[in-house]
Amino acid sequence: MGALSHSARLRIELFSHHAFEAIVKIQNSSAQAAAWSEADYQRLTADPEAMVLVAVLEGTTPPEIIGFAAFHRVGEEAELWNLAVAPQHRRQGVAKALFQEACRRLVRAGATRLFLEVRASNAPALAFYRAAGFKTLTRRKEYYQNPNEDALVLACQLVPELAN
Repeated sequence: MGALSHSARLRIELFSHHAFEAIVKIQNSSAQAAAWSEADYQRLTADPEAMVLVAVLEGTTPPEIIGFAAFHRVGEEAELWNLAVAPQHRRQGVAKALFQEACRRLVRAGATRLFLEVRASNAPALAFYRAAGFKTLTRRKEYYQNPNEDALVLACQLVPELAN
């Protein structure tokens, strides 16, 4: 699809509860995204070690939430729990912007390594994560259900330069 239009500007911000409906809509349009409930997001956002970011498209009335990413940090390690972009905004740099902002914030919070699990068949996500510097650590047999599928566990180093 190409880049976002010149009249639109992308802003990455922390999740607020007004964003829940938009996140669920994006989540439901993304077969590979984890299906979470409002209670799941409330628990996550109440955790001081967690972070949910949203991508907001300005230049629309009202500004439109077009993507989100959820992370959790324990000490120097963090995990990407969920990431999805609205179908009409994929391949336009939204996931990259969410990921880069999350990495900046995680490094500032003291994280040095980031982990995630991804369906072994999710070729677009694997290409994105590998381009971001992730390496495969292991395979978890039949980790996912509906359909049953292996997960690949990936990790990357977070470098201090990302905090700028």
